Amino acid sequence: MINKRIVITAGAAGIGLTIAQSYIAAGAKVAICDINKIAIDAFQIMYPDALAVKADVTIEADMLDFFENCDNYLGGVDVVIAAAGIGGPAALIEDLDYSEWKSTIATTLDGTFLLVRWAAKHMRIQKAGLIVLLSSTAGLFGYPYRSPYAVAKWGIVGLTKTLAMEMGSDGIRVNCICPGAVEGDRMDRVVGNEAKARGVSEQTVRDDYVAAVSLKTWVTADDISNMVHFLDSPAGSKISGQALAVDGHTEAIT
Repeated sequence: MINKRIVITAGAAGIGLTIAQSYIAAGAKVAICDINKIAIDAFQIMYPDALAVKADVTIEADMLDFFENCDNYLGGVDVVIAAAGIGGPAALIEDLDYSEWKSTIATTLDGTFLLVRWAAKHMRIQKAGLIVLLSSTAGLFGYPYRSPYAVAKWGIVGLTKTLAMEMGSDGIRVNCICPGAVEGDRMDRVVGNEAKARGVSEQTVRDDYVAAVSLKTWVTADDISNMVHFLDSPAGSKISGQALAVDGHTEAIT
C-alpha cells in the first residue's frame, strides 16, 4: 500500500492514464487533470475516489483552479508527473505554421512550468518530493520534420537539469523520462503525419522507427509507468537530474 499523494497532468489517457491507474491500484491518492472532458468524466466514473479536473495546461487560470482542488483534496503532494504534451506538426521548418509551433511549445513547456512552480512550493516546505517530467528520445537527438516537438522535449531536459540543481538541497529529486516510440493512438497519429510530410507509407515510417532501435521494438505505456515507480522507490532514491531513456536504445532518429 503506497501512502502517497500523486498529481498527474494529461492523466485521463495514454501514458498519464497508465501511470494514474498504477498508483491508484497501489493505494495512492491521485489527482489528475486533462483537456478532454469525456476522458475526465470516464476516469471519474471509474475511479470515484480520485480527483479528476478538466483543465488546459496552457491556461494559467485552469491550472490554478486545478491546483486549488489538489490542495483541498491532497493537502500537499509527494510526486508530480508532467505527462501533458502534443506531437505537433510534421513539416520542414519553412512550411511550419507559427501557431502550431507556439501550441507545441506551450503545451509541453508552459504547462510543465505551471505544474512544477506549484509543486515546488509544497515540496520545499516538506523537504521532500519527486518530480518526473516526460521528455522523449526527441529530446536527445535532432528530429527532422518535427522541430517544434524536438525543441519542446529538449527544453524539458534543460528544465530537469536546472530544477534538480535548484531543489536538491531541499530533498527534492527531479528527473525526466525519454520514451521512444510508444504504442498507442497518439503515435498512430504521429506516424500518419510523418508519412504525409515525407511522402511515404505509414508502414515505412513504422519500419524506420523499429530499424533505428537496438532492441527492434516499440515501448509501451506500462514501460514508462514502471520507470516512474522505480524512481519513486528506495532503489531510485539517489537518482536526480537525469534524462532516462526508456526506448530499447535509439540509435538515430531519421
